[in-house]
Amino acid sequence: MSSAADPNMNPQSVQLSVDSRGVARLTLDRPNVHNAFDDQLIAELTHKLRHLDHDPAVRVVVLAAKGKSFSAGADLNWMQRVARYSEAENIRDAVALASLMRALDTMTKPTIARVQGPAFGGGVGLVACCDIAVASVRATFSLSEVRLGLIPAVISPYVIAAIGSRNARRYFLSAERFGASEALRIGLIHSAVEDSELDGALEVIVDELRKGGPRAIAAAKDLIAHVVRRPIDQSLAELFEPSARIAGSGGPTNAIPARMHSCAKSAFSDRKP
Repeated sequence: MSSAADPNMNPQSVQLSVDSRGVARLTLDRPNVHNAFDDQLIAELTHKLRHLDHDPAVRVVVLAAKGKSFSAGADLNWMQRVARYSEAENIRDAVALASLMRALDTMTKPTIARVQGPAFGGGVGLVACCDIAVASVRATFSLSEVRLGLIPAVISPYVIAAIGSRNARRYFLSAERFGASEALRIGLIHSAVEDSELDGALEVIVDELRKGGPRAIAAAKDLIAHVVRRPIDQSLAELFEPSARIAGSGGPTNAIPARMHSCAKSAFSDRKP
């Protein structure tokens, strides 16, 4: 019988640490099964993401993994159990996975995926849900679901947003493996570096993110989410109102000149609805 897992049942599935700078690191810790998902890992990771998102001391969240692989997607042993579940139980597990992806995608804190090895199936979904992804040049990727008689339904909105529909047509259908250079070309990752340079590249991004105002960064993420769902017309002008509110909240990193808002509004004023 499928049931929601207690996130405290197995604390070794996901390790959490937060340093003095407010940089939180969530580390998938199932290297013996290539950090594959099961109901316990999904529940624990979702719980910790939500906790970090509400912690004002946390500035940046890094998603990493132990071992040779970033994540192999769904755990085969779990999938064998799922095959015996009822339709209602399968829907419940799918909702749990969808909740994980949404929790990661909608975090108000900036998120970085540290991809040190292969990411398959749902592992690609985790990468796509992060704001920024840095990978080893030896990392490989595959949207492998069709090889198992499945489709990447839950992760599809996030992956397609990252790589575009044209690339999704190829890799959703072929399930072929591709390397870090191709992942960089299609937009799944932002940089590919040697293993020895992975942490250094990550720290450069962390340092840049910490220079921004936390409220401004959260609002910028919200702005992106709104813009991608709207046509480019005069209605976009209202999206600049949150920026004006942030500018008035004080703080050097949140200060935005008021003239930027009037200029932005005028830029859309001559567009037809």
